[in-house]
Amino acid sequence: MITLLVAFVVSLLVALALTRLVRDRALAWGWLDQANSSRKVHVRPIPRLGGVGIVGGFFAPLCALFLVDSGVGSHFRSHTELVAGLFLGGAAIVALGLYDDLRGAGARLKFAVQFAVAFGLYAMGFRIDVIANPFGPELVLGALSLPFTVLWVVGVVNALNLIDGLDGLAGGVAFFGVGTNFILALSRGDVLLSLLMAALAGAILGFLVFNFNPASIFMGDTGSMFLGFVLAAVSIKTSTKSGTAVAMLVPVMALGLPIMDTLLAMVRRSLLGRPMFSADREHIHHRLMSHLVLSHRATVLVLYGLCGLFMLVALALSFASSAESAMLLCGMGVLIVLLMRRLGYLDLGRARGMHQVRQRNLWLRTMVKDVTRAVRASPSLEAVWNAVRPLADALGLSHQELHFQRIRPTGLADNVVFEAQRPAGTGVPFEVRITLEADGEVLGAMLLVWRDGRSAINRDEELALEQVADAVAESAGRLRPRADSEPGRLVAMRK
Repeated sequence: MITLLVAFVVSLLVALALTRLVRDRALAWGWLDQANSSRKVHVRPIPRLGGVGIVGGFFAPLCALFLVDSGVGSHFRSHTELVAGLFLGGAAIVALGLYDDLRGAGARLKFAVQFAVAFGLYAMGFRIDVIANPFGPELVLGALSLPFTVLWVVGVVNALNLIDGLDGLAGGVAFFGVGTNFILALSRGDVLLSLLMAALAGAILGFLVFNFNPASIFMGDTGSMFLGFVLAAVSIKTSTKSGTAVAMLVPVMALGLPIMDTLLAMVRRSLLGRPMFSADREHIHHRLMSHLVLSHRATVLVLYGLCGLFMLVALALSFASSAESAMLLCGMGVLIVLLMRRLGYLDLGRARGMHQVRQRNLWLRTMVKDVTRAVRASPSLEAVWNAVRPLADALGLSHQELHFQRIRPTGLADNVVFEAQRPAGTGVPFEVRITLEADGEVLGAMLLVWRDGRSAINRDEELALEQVADAVAESAGRLRPRADSEPGRLVAMRK
């Protein structure tokens, strides 16, 4: 127990020091998460590399075991597959997270790395071989062990990433998952897994000192994906050593909140015709804030309570008989249905309009794809402007502008401005301005104006405009040295 306490304290202190150092450096160097989207809850730029503190705090006591000649150190070093899996897989996930936080990584790159890491873990012995069934005989996976293991690892990594939407939420959710694994490992006398969970618990708490509402730093994808990776890997090891009839159901229940939120997001986006990996404000934490009118901090505390309930059920499952496990699962199923209904996920009135929303979103995605393809193929800034003009008719704009900053050979900057207007309503103007930025450099801006009486832009339209803006910024960076269009050009739109 002394070794576990030392690991916890070392992780806590290292995470505290690293998180503070990273926060101060990120503020000085401008590595901030901008509050430039309707889905963002924060209203000011916040540093987002706090995951470095979690990673450093977790690995600090583990690295010390390589230097200390002790029984625990020898036991740790003897489990080469477990150590290699955590260190090599963790390093790959951290590298991906840092790249995403600093430069931005697309879904294709993320999944390529995550699947590669998951396959590597499987090769090192992290395997799900049995799916427990408290209502009947267990299911031996056989050849399906590989896909189930890979999907579990990738799924948990992304579940923790998706739940990271409020100050302190992802860290708190992970902490309850860590607590479940720690208690189970300790009850079975598994010193090594207990040590890993003690180290991760200390790292999480050290980070939460700076991340609980109001947060002064975010964990970013570096932290959320790393937490998901460690929990996924350790949960496999914990479940394979379980002698209960529910085995893999225990870690599933322990991570019930992020798993449930991820499944709801996948179903919701599929029904509404949205990109599967787009962001929105329909997650469980967003619904709690809007439907129950809870504050930011109160929402996080309510979700902590829900995670605590999932944790208790997971622990109860690990010691219960098949009949008791079936009763617990049925009870949790009823509770989840009631929660979903209270948060509006089962609103039949809303469901009736889903078909129209889905059709519009599918059409909008096709239109954006055509626009961005034309923008990226444009040989000049004027061609870029002509490529984005169809947005006016598609979105019902009354006024549209595209600004480019051009650097002359003398070093002075001027603006290239394209404008267009069309009759589209007589209401009070509602404006949206999107900064065009690439590699930290501002290249211009898009201005869009509606007069149809709206006072906000919906998330689907915002997502479409973000994709177009990224393509325009990419082309602007490529074409700006050759810019030869005349500024102040006014182009009349066809109705």
